Amino acid sequence: MSLKKLSWALCMAAVLPFLWPGAARAWSPKQAPLMTKWARQVDPKRPWPEYPRPQMTRVDWLNLNGVWEYQPGTEGDLVPTGRKLSGEILVPYPVESALSGVMEHHDRLWYRRRFVVPPAWRGRRVMLNFGAVDFESEVYINGKSVGVHRGGYLPFSYDITPFLTKTGPQELIVRVFDATDLAGEPRGKQTTHPGGIMYTPTTGIWQTVWLEPVARTSVRGLKIVPNIDTHRVSVTVNATAPTPATKAVVTVLASGSIVKTVTGRPGAALCLPIANQKLWSPDHPFLYDLTVKLIQNGTVADQVRSYFGMRKISLGVDHGVKKMFLNNKFLFEIGPLDQGFWPDGIYTQPNEAALKADIQAMKRYGFNMVRKHIKVEPARWYYWTDHLGLLVWQDMPSPNSYTGNPPPIDKPEFETELQGMVQTLWNSPSIIMWDIFNEGQGQFDTPRLVSLVKTLDPSRLVNQASGGGYFGVGDLMDIHSYPPPACPAPSATQALACGEYGGIGYLVPGHTWTAGGGGYTNVKTGASLEDLYGEFAGQLKTFRDQKGLSAAVYTQITDVETELNGLMTYDRTLKCDPAAIAKANHFQYPVPTYRAILPTSEKTSQTWRYTTMAPAADWFQPSFDDSAWKTGPGGFGTDTPGHGIIGTPWTDTPGDIWLRRTFNPGPLTPVQISHLVVHDYHDEDIDVYINGIPAYSAPGFITSYEYRPLSQASRQGIIPNADNQIAVHCHQTFGGQYIDVGISERIPKLQR
Repeated sequence: MSLKKLSWALCMAAVLPFLWPGAARAWSPKQAPLMTKWARQVDPKRPWPEYPRPQMTRVDWLNLNGVWEYQPGTEGDLVPTGRKLSGEILVPYPVESALSGVMEHHDRLWYRRRFVVPPAWRGRRVMLNFGAVDFESEVYINGKSVGVHRGGYLPFSYDITPFLTKTGPQELIVRVFDATDLAGEPRGKQTTHPGGIMYTPTTGIWQTVWLEPVARTSVRGLKIVPNIDTHRVSVTVNATAPTPATKAVVTVLASGSIVKTVTGRPGAALCLPIANQKLWSPDHPFLYDLTVKLIQNGTVADQVRSYFGMRKISLGVDHGVKKMFLNNKFLFEIGPLDQGFWPDGIYTQPNEAALKADIQAMKRYGFNMVRKHIKVEPARWYYWTDHLGLLVWQDMPSPNSYTGNPPPIDKPEFETELQGMVQTLWNSPSIIMWDIFNEGQGQFDTPRLVSLVKTLDPSRLVNQASGGGYFGVGDLMDIHSYPPPACPAPSATQALACGEYGGIGYLVPGHTWTAGGGGYTNVKTGASLEDLYGEFAGQLKTFRDQKGLSAAVYTQITDVETELNGLMTYDRTLKCDPAAIAKANHFQYPVPTYRAILPTSEKTSQTWRYTTMAPAADWFQPSFDDSAWKTGPGGFGTDTPGHGIIGTPWTDTPGDIWLRRTFNPGPLTPVQISHLVVHDYHDEDIDVYINGIPAYSAPGFITSYEYRPLSQASRQGIIPNADNQIAVHCHQTFGGQYIDVGISERIPKLQR
């Protein structure tokens, strides 16, 4: 060992308690209602040891993750300089998580630890980097404020060189404040009152904290823009403190071999031709390596490594319809909604293996795309979508979500973070679209913000709003439909997408967050989940082939807290066979056909007795006298997306309608009776009775026709070759309204 290394080793041994405060202490995680298998792998001495910024890497760095001191705070606290804090927390797991060792919510926090700057870094600037802190943070070095950062999803850095002492341990303190529900800040699905589709919040440090040394003139950032049409890639090297003599040297490599090297000025777009280019796609995610050097007076002042993919995302015309193209060809995009929540780490995956496993699972299920739902992930998540090949629709976290009396929207903060998200992630080849709003949550200035993002990044598509509201801007018309999928009306300027559908609930005992929960529709077996998923996939194929649908997003890849509509449980246990889902995603899953027993009014109007005045309590019984009711053609309602024939307008909002009719099913065998399903469109709540027996009930609305099982009792009550009575009630509160009901025989096809 050299004298220099020996000196460093002795120094480290002397200050180890400061580097890892708590390394010798007995840290242990709390026990959440569910824990993943990766929780057992968390090492408190080395949590998240991987380099956290894979698209701009340096050799020298020091990871500051580990057991820190922490304590809850209050407004007006004095900075606890030089004082031991009351508790311990494992960074980078949020304070609410089991893996933090705390599992409590506090809107104000203090963090404290010490570190030693390696002697080999002497003479260079020391940068302190945070992957993300939710929401507001102020950093102190040796008792002095370095800066304040706002925004819970973006990385930030400080040059802490002026605040360091020449030798010995340095004190790092972080103050955190997070209002969560109360200030209108971007927060996605976080709430202090979790339930339904809102979940446990994240407060404080939730991504890696690290140090790295840089020269005074150094690489501050890169912008990489591929152009497959010209066989070139444009690389802009942004530098800190460049001089007129500073040069940027950029080298592209393919599988270790140099493709091209160019030299130019920092801040200028340097174009490199890519001979024999290899295109990036989900099936072939080929990545080029990139080396960037800053030369100052003939010496390498700084060097970083990166990567990129040669790929293009655009709109094109296919069979007369505007569609989404990848590399100048139409690719139907099918992917899951991914909320990015974990039972043990909340916003933070237990480790890299867990993060990677989710993406690998999506690939096993046959998905080629994922919608990252109103959350921004750590940079290493995108590293794996880039390397494993998964297209990403990146949502901007919404500033409020489904809470009563929401606060005013912090519009400047939203816009600042929107721009920061685009600029932080714009080098990732897997990201193909920015989704600005979700279902109208906190929506404002949509046309202007679409234009803003298009100007920032013209190389990608922009989705004005997934699920509404719509202003005719951006590249997509993206509707939501539950549980069956739906297709928007044709557009001359936008591709068509179903940005959410499905939500098939399946409860796996022993793998639930609470005793309750469910999906938009529920099944009792994995095989039933596969069948219904396959049926929905068949509808998507029809929409693709007949209506020009470009993409669809299934809700969702995992359960989240009380939502049980994942293809995996919240602790990442498989609910069904990935191969069956993959077949469906490739439109190879055998789907059933249906024979109408009682036709709907989807294509030919059917006659019903109906009333909009509340009838007697026994209105659904066969013996009920409905002679005073009106007679009219179905369906009943207004111009609602996906409806059938409007035979009789029904406009009461709010309001109710009751329907009755007699039908003869003809000859039916017991097997055929066991396969009878309801075929309906309901907006909103529906109740169906057959011969006075409850047959089917569902809350809310759908936006296309569905087939759903009849209750066993109602099927057994159907009389072949005789008159039977069907009675329907639909309740309407707001928006579109339409009701139409029929009965069909499900004719299964041979499964797998």
